[in-house]
Amino acid sequence: MAYIPLDWEKAINRECRRRGYSVETVKTYVYCINRFLRWIKKDLGHISKKDVRLFLENLSEKGLTGNTMNTYHMAIRFLFANILDKKMWIDIKYSKVPQKLPGVLSIEEIRKVINCIKNEKHKLMIELMYGAGLRVSELINIKIKDLVLEKRYGFVRAGKGNKDRLFIIPEKLVERISTKILGRMPEEYLFISLRNKRYSAKSLQMILKNAGKKIKKRVHPHMLRHSFATHLIESGCAVNEVQALLGHKSPETTMVYIHASENMINIKSPLDL
Repeated sequence: MAYIPLDWEKAINRECRRRGYSVETVKTYVYCINRFLRWIKKDLGHISKKDVRLFLENLSEKGLTGNTMNTYHMAIRFLFANILDKKMWIDIKYSKVPQKLPGVLSIEEIRKVINCIKNEKHKLMIELMYGAGLRVSELINIKIKDLVLEKRYGFVRAGKGNKDRLFIIPEKLVERISTKILGRMPEEYLFISLRNKRYSAKSLQMILKNAGKKIKKRVHPHMLRHSFATHLIESGCAVNEVQALLGHKSPETTMVYIHASENMINIKSPLDL
């Protein structure tokens, strides 16, 4: 007989933390499982493989994409295999929707976007996000202690996949960042709001949206990261170096990363070009 936890949500949270899953993954799993349980209207101990198949077929009939269907399948399988210790494998394959790459801004368009932003702190945030190829979540979570300004690099801590990685700091931003962190504590976030809180991703999205309106182009944060990669490759950087900077293949530890990336530290950010 399968083990039934008193609080399956708490058990999911605990097991996901143990495995180093992101907060967003936990939220997604809990949402999917809740929807499944509300639909099936059965206790955990009485749910069968047939129930799971019927639920997934019901979602498919509603026109959900292959990626979404796979997410529901993985969440339910995680609950049964890792929380209830019950085998639950259903051989259903859903075609994935091809992932569209975000648009690329030219270097001139990047310059126009940055020049549209009058608030100096907001401008610095956008410059660093583009100049280092950072995700929004990575930018807002940078702490002062993560920066090594004298060598022009910093660390993304527990980024996507719960891994650390190195990022380059554009030379032209070093002095402004140094002034910004003067006298502040290492544990503080690099960028804080007027209420001394960490910036929200929505705030960054709105800053870029407003700047984009001024150049009559829809601009969103990930577009800057994609432009960063494109501009580096166009300037002659090797693809594997750019992949490493983007964090697609992070090494196990920060020290190994530094050892393997001595050449990366010398790469010039496209913002400096």
